[in-house]
Amino acid sequence: MKSRKFLLPAATAGILALTLSACAGGGGGTTGGGGTDAEANLDGRGPITYVQGKDNNNVVRPFIEKWNAAHPDEQVTFKEQTDKADQQHDDLVQHFQAKQSDYDVVSVDVIWTAEFAAKGWLQPLKDKMAIDTSKMLEAPVEAASYKGTLYAAPKDSDGGILYYRKDLVPTPPKTWDEMMGMCSIAKANNIGCYSGQYKQYEGLTVNAAEAINSAGGSVLDKDGKPSLNTPEAKAGLENLVKAYADGNIPQEAITFQEEESRRAFQSGNLLFHRNWPYIYSLITTEGSSAVKDKFGMAVLPGVDGPGASSLGGHSAAISVYSKNKATALDFLKFITEEEQQKFFANQASLAPVLAALYDDTELTTKLPYLTVLKESLSNAVPRPVTPFYPAVTKAVQENAYAALKGEKSAEQALADMQKSIESAGAGS
Repeated sequence: MKSRKFLLPAATAGILALTLSACAGGGGGTTGGGGTDAEANLDGRGPITYVQGKDNNNVVRPFIEKWNAAHPDEQVTFKEQTDKADQQHDDLVQHFQAKQSDYDVVSVDVIWTAEFAAKGWLQPLKDKMAIDTSKMLEAPVEAASYKGTLYAAPKDSDGGILYYRKDLVPTPPKTWDEMMGMCSIAKANNIGCYSGQYKQYEGLTVNAAEAINSAGGSVLDKDGKPSLNTPEAKAGLENLVKAYADGNIPQEAITFQEEESRRAFQSGNLLFHRNWPYIYSLITTEGSSAVKDKFGMAVLPGVDGPGASSLGGHSAAISVYSKNKATALDFLKFITEEEQQKFFANQASLAPVLAALYDDTELTTKLPYLTVLKESLSNAVPRPVTPFYPAVTKAVQENAYAALKGEKSAEQALADMQKSIESAGAGS
């Protein structure tokens, strides 16, 4: 499945306005010395600022304190953003457009990399600025790259998981058809069969992309052009449309985001459920959970084996306008070290980017889903790597939602997706 490049995790909707930014000119300019911004300050050392969204799990401050204790002359200051992904994105865009040097290292959602790199805002991590990615999972590295160049250091990853009621289904389904065939068990127990996230927002793009990719199709081809007018893409979207129409996906699922769908499964009202690994700790620890000892985890089902999960996660990138890029590069390397990666996993259940940690006994004992997640990530497809991502996700959301509601056939929805993405510039 790795030849197909489309995927998403739970990112942000409501960023259509960014399309204009992605399509417009501008970005990295030239420095006063005549060289490009990417060539400036490569040897600069000194204090830097690290920018990331709200530190809900107290992950950022401890590892920065550790860095600062060892680097008294190169202190890192943490700039904490909100917990809203669209606001984080807009904040970064504003600073980049103003060519401000006060955001040295920034946390970048995997769906932002291509846009920021195409605008010339991220420092290419090559030549003397290169980092070693040989021990990392392939999918996060691909998501941190644009046109064959690495622009960010993978920091944490994420992939879709199939949660299932092991008390009712001892062995999880390996294919979509097999899972649909088990829906009779759900009906016999008066519960819903399957749900992901089908409200019209970014999560629907994730779910629609997973369905298309898992059936052998793709949203964009290897050249970044839409490739939705294929039998495989049609089969994938039709899987969702048919399941919703016949009730295997409950009618209320069209209002589900991550938390609504999680609560439906956690309360015992679903047999199968697609979500991210973060819900594991909630299902197992919340007092209201009716399934804490009754669920298992497996890879998403595909046509004849594992399906293609959408890829989530974040990377750390260096701003081309930073004055202390040598320090920033060392900080990126620090973030990707095994000790920090283990801390992220233990402290906040963040999926490591180092492949070996998925076989680490200490981690897998505490986080038993890591074995399943490793397989999920090995089949994961990065979200469309394109500067036109806001237009792509809007086209997918709107048309997939219309197909689910029965307002369009799957074939018509895909044709309309194709046209919308082409008209936005991604087809040129």
